Amino acid sequence: MNDQNTRKIDNSAGKTTISLAIWTAAWLVSLSIASFGPKLLWDNNSTLSIFFILVNVAFGVQMMIVNKNHLANLDELQRKISLEAMAIALGIAIMGGLSFSLLDINNIIPFDAEISYLVAATGISYMIAILIGTKRYQ
Repeated sequence: MNDQNTRKIDNSAGKTTISLAIWTAAWLVSLSIASFGPKLLWDNNSTLSIFFILVNVAFGVQMMIVNKNHLANLDELQRKISLEAMAIALGIAIMGGLSFSLLDINNIIPFDAEISYLVAATGISYMIAILIGTKRYQ
């Protein structure tokens, strides 16, 4: 691959990274509004709650589309690292989440197995796997 083609791929990946960051931020903001709005902003108005949940779903779908486009614009090595990290995060989410839920159902842990713990564990495991994968292939 010549230098000009490499720059086009790098530039395209950079643009999709920015787009992914923007849509992820928009999704997170809409999630916060949908989560805290009913109590803090609109006194449990069901119509507003449904509206902001639908906005959150729409932003989430767009974020997934942008993420797919981002992955398509990565080079082979970056794509390999991302795929491996996603596989690890998915495994942790499914196996860890179900095990965590069983601990809660059987009253082995003294607290509820909230979804926020699973989301945090999935995100953290993905970030760690990306860092490890990047370091491994340097």
